[in-house]
Amino acid sequence: MSESIISTMEQYITTKILKQPNRRIRSDEALISSGLIDSFSLMDLALFVEDTFGVRIEDTELNAGTFDNLAQLATLIESRQ
Repeated sequence: MSESIISTMEQYITTKILKQPNRRIRSDEALISSGLIDSFSLMDLALFVEDTFGVRIEDTELNAGTFDNLAQLATLIESRQ
C-alpha cells in the first residue's frame, strides 16, 4: 500500500507543486529541509493528503520531523487509515 501512497504523492508534488511532471522524487528525499517545497506548498500538500487519503493532519505535524519525505508521509497516512 505505501508504494501506491508514495506514487500518488510524488505525482501530486511533481505536477501540481513543482510543475515538473518528469521529475522523480525518491521516497527518502528531503522535501522541506532541502527547500524542495516551501511552507505554502506544504499546506497544499497537507490538504491534498487529507482529501485524497481521508486522514487528518494536525498543524503541529507540518514540519520536517514528520513531513520531510514521502516515506514518512506514507507511514503517517497508513497509521491513520
